[in-house]
Amino acid sequence: MARALVVGEVLWDRFPDTARLGGAPLNFAVQLQRLGDTVQLVSAVGADEAGEEATRMIRGLGLDTTWLQSSARFSTGAATVCVGPSGDPVFTIERPAAYDALELTDAEIAQISAWKPSLLYYGTLFPSCPGGRRTLDRLLQQLPETTRFYDLNLRPGFDDPSLFADLLRAAQVVKLNEDELAVVCRETGLSIGLESFCRDGRRRFGWRAVAITLGARGCALFSGDDFVEAPGVPVTVVDTVGAGDAFAAAFVHGLAANWPAAAIAEFANRSGAAVAAGHGVLPSR
Repeated sequence: MARALVVGEVLWDRFPDTARLGGAPLNFAVQLQRLGDTVQLVSAVGADEAGEEATRMIRGLGLDTTWLQSSARFSTGAATVCVGPSGDPVFTIERPAAYDALELTDAEIAQISAWKPSLLYYGTLFPSCPGGRRTLDRLLQQLPETTRFYDLNLRPGFDDPSLFADLLRAAQVVKLNEDELAVVCRETGLSIGLESFCRDGRRRFGWRAVAITLGARGCALFSGDDFVEAPGVPVTVVDTVGAGDAFAAAFVHGLAANWPAAAIAEFANRSGAAVAAGHGVLPSR
């Protein structure tokens, strides 16, 4: 089983008719813990009503809140979500937010190191501001033996090529979607093509595993020296928000359990489809 340290944003996704607790790191953390792995979340919420409700819900989801800080500097994170022309969600993210105020003391860094995580999860949004980048860099430096999992989740305005290139170089495990693949290849010079991209990333950056989600077509997955493409699971799509995070959790779970690449790909596809076919990012399993 994985012992995952998950660092990044906690925020409220505001839809036209409702608000849902989310943020890719939180979604990933919940889904991974539901699979039986051990998770610690590192983030911050505001000292406000939205932050109190978020903390209550996170505890109710079974996550440890030891390293979930409350900050009076900024309000609890939020993102407005609408459906774009292609049917995919479009996010407008409010910054600065409470997670931008996250600061870890030397004692807290030492406690995290003593917990001995086997995996460190990070995305692009949290380190796109200087404070988040400093916090992530400190964790990367303190945990040199921990496997680093980078789930890109690029968002407009928070997708600086120099940032994601640095984060790709730091990672051993990478997950991205097909649109992000095109951007990464253009900006980094990595080979275009699903398998060639994965093998080029291993050669240049030392990646151990890569997952590329392809929407309804399923995914491509590279682990060890094996490359597979797995077809999607046919479902009636209700809401795709959070499906990629469920896929990412299943991907990590399969890697930690040393499953074959084909088994990981199929399980990750099914996990993502289960969320896409339901209402809400964090449905019960």
